[in-house]
Amino acid sequence: MDTRSVDSTAGARRATWIALLVAVTFFMENLDATVIATALPQMAKDFGEAAVSLNVGISAYLLAVAIFIPLSGWLADRLGARGVFAGAITLFTLASILCAAAPNLEWFVAARVLQGIAGALMVPVGRLVVLRVTEKKDLVRMMAIIIWPGLAAPMLGPPIGGFIVTHFTWPWIFYLNIPLGIIACLVALRLIPNSRPAEPRPFDGLGFVLLASACAAWFLGLESLGSSNSGQLQRGALLVLAGAVLTFASIRHCRRHPTPLLPLGAAAIASFRASIVGGTLFRLSITALPLLLPLLLQVGFGMSPVDAGMLVLAIFVGDLSMKPFTTRLMRRFGLRRVLVVNGLVGVASILCCLTFQANTPWYWMAFVLFVSGLSRSMQFTSYNAVGFCEIPQERMSQASTLFSLFFQLGMALGVAVSALLLQLAMKVQGHGDALQVSDFHWAFVGIAVIGLLALIDAAKLPREVGAQVLAR
Repeated sequence: MDTRSVDSTAGARRATWIALLVAVTFFMENLDATVIATALPQMAKDFGEAAVSLNVGISAYLLAVAIFIPLSGWLADRLGARGVFAGAITLFTLASILCAAAPNLEWFVAARVLQGIAGALMVPVGRLVVLRVTEKKDLVRMMAIIIWPGLAAPMLGPPIGGFIVTHFTWPWIFYLNIPLGIIACLVALRLIPNSRPAEPRPFDGLGFVLLASACAAWFLGLESLGSSNSGQLQRGALLVLAGAVLTFASIRHCRRHPTPLLPLGAAAIASFRASIVGGTLFRLSITALPLLLPLLLQVGFGMSPVDAGMLVLAIFVGDLSMKPFTTRLMRRFGLRRVLVVNGLVGVASILCCLTFQANTPWYWMAFVLFVSGLSRSMQFTSYNAVGFCEIPQERMSQASTLFSLFFQLGMALGVAVSALLLQLAMKVQGHGDALQVSDFHWAFVGIAVIGLLALIDAAKLPREVGAQVLAR
């Protein structure tokens, strides 16, 4: 038997197990971003706070993730991928215990910040390890393994949280992370190679301050812009302006510094640039849909939270159903064609939501959402594949960090823009503070336009892009 063939098979098997491990951590990170949404009233009662005050628990988590993502690549190069990845899982698990034990809001927020820091290190470093140990021909399959749980988590979070709160108590939301974290840490120590460059980069302190400040300004600004409070809108506009200035300063610093915290060399590669520019716009539009729909179904159509949640799960069913076919479709039609045609299907599914009325049959709505889930799953995997298909090994660390940063930005933009579109629709139509079905329809049009803009970069890619990762 050919020794090289045996080594290749063993390497592919190990890469698959590592990808599955990273998928578990990706699921944990994304689940904890949304799982407390339905538990906020009970938590507020226990803490003696207003329910609206508990939103800071979600914001603090997402903000910590955004701020500390730029550190992930440097820490992996400095301390080794195995130590950072296993350490991040351990910190995430310990922070979960602290969240469950929180006696007051201040304690809880501090624990959520720790969780966010751990989440910012887990997935980018895990993805980096997968990229380093995977052959180009297996890259599409590995990206599909990693991405799918992350797609499922934001939709499963609220129903899971609601079930736990109904039948148990809210601390069990965080206790669930303990067995997962212990198992994932032990597996990481066994599977993850402790690779690191011979000469790691020195720490770029100014670069971290600029990047962290830019991320914080963008995130807080976008969140404020989605508020109906006029004071919050002004604050949001100022923060977004500050974010733009800090982003310009960060880019300038990274280009001039000899060893920047976030090297931008990977952005010069067209396929990677398409994945972070067009991919961010796509993630914005596709993230907004599951946020707008539950509101439409409950506020506009009078559905119960349970019925609305079950209907939106049709998106998750579509995600799951597409998974076995993603690699075959990309190999059959090529990455560029899949990105453009499947992207158009996704935009069409958003526009089909304009047909939703209070008397619309549930099976038509479920079908539209199912198709949206199919497109969403395919597009996420395709953008991941096209993003890393032409990245050389020596740039994998910076590419993984950049990709994770823009991924988080896309998710934050989806939340903020969906709220902003609703506010604009209400003001233009003179609905005051009372949401109407037509407001949601105009918001759907807005996110569909954004989805179309996302396809411009994909259409400009060469026909053969990604051929090396699609080879059998």
